[in-house]
Amino acid sequence: MPLALYALTAGAFGIGVTEFVIMGLLIEVGRDLGISIATAGLLISGYALGVVVGAPILTAFAGRMKSRTTLLLLMVVFTIGNAACALAPNFEALMVARLVTALAHGTFFGVGSVVATSLVAKDRRASAIAVMFTGLTVANIVGVPLGTWLGQEYGWRMTFWAVAVVGVIAFAVLTIFLPKEDAAADKTEKGTSLSVLFSEPVVTSLVMTVLGFAAVFAVFTFIAPILTQVSGFAETAVSPILLLFGAGLVVGNLLGGRLADRNLDRALILSLGGLGVVLVAMEMLIGYPFAAAAMVGLLGAAGFATVAPLQLRILQKATGMGQALASSLNIAAFNLGNAIGAWVGGLTIEHGPGLAHLPIVAAIFPVAAVGLALVAMRREQRGLDAAPAKS
Repeated sequence: MPLALYALTAGAFGIGVTEFVIMGLLIEVGRDLGISIATAGLLISGYALGVVVGAPILTAFAGRMKSRTTLLLLMVVFTIGNAACALAPNFEALMVARLVTALAHGTFFGVGSVVATSLVAKDRRASAIAVMFTGLTVANIVGVPLGTWLGQEYGWRMTFWAVAVVGVIAFAVLTIFLPKEDAAADKTEKGTSLSVLFSEPVVTSLVMTVLGFAAVFAVFTFIAPILTQVSGFAETAVSPILLLFGAGLVVGNLLGGRLADRNLDRALILSLGGLGVVLVAMEMLIGYPFAAAAMVGLLGAAGFATVAPLQLRILQKATGMGQALASSLNIAAFNLGNAIGAWVGGLTIEHGPGLAHLPIVAAIFPVAAVGLALVAMRREQRGLDAAPAKS
């Protein structure tokens, strides 16, 4: 893999830290700004909303710029946004700063995916996407725990200053290693045609992404109470078990890339189907502590095994309509799935079968995604078979 690809990984690491580290600092932020933890939690959903809304809009505006220029500007926005978070005098200012930072998220991963696939041979495109997204998974294992510790020891503002420094480093690495001429990336389709929004293959791909990650976050959002109240772990055991989830993210992400390089359609069915199987098994084993811990790791692996296949599929289906825009829309779909999953999980706890049965409710999403994928693939194959007859 070329060094430029690992430069994209560095940027993905920084963005991953700033998205998730706030989860471990809600108490400190709430105490310092004089707000409740519930209000502080809006900083998480607000960020996700910023990604959903900002990714396609910013990508459309950046469509005429070179990919290298776009990525560097996004790291500038990212760095300024985190510095603004560190300086925020109140909740409202912090929310605005988080929204500004979120603008860089979706477009970076969207444009970065296009660039990543242009840097490698055709049969390694999914692996290239997986390598870039490894930055996001490593952020969960290393960056978020370190950022949380830093915020708890020296104040939450210090965490955002540290992330801003990561942004400066990522900018420098991207400047050095991304191809200056950007010739490879400019050969890819970068238009901003809104026809991408109405293409059936693109729309079905986006829905698959939403369904897949709704499944993951319907469970993961409430993983701490599941482990303590259902599996019987002490609160002190939650953090070590979450390391298993993070390790699963890395393994599943790279495995999904390898499978998609060999056969994209098969990888898509296997990864989404595997996620469903893991959730059904989790439903049956969640009451047994050791088995429950193992299932948390498998949930991370199965969930992120879907990333590279889903991202590569939408790039393929968007050819001729603006790959960068479609790719950014898929990042927005990941975040929309996160929000829907958390919402459905909450409804299941409050009005449904309860906390212990979140996995089986979540399993409905990947089952639906597999069904949609099979139907979409069959329709696309029929279209290919009919094409020669029309000519």
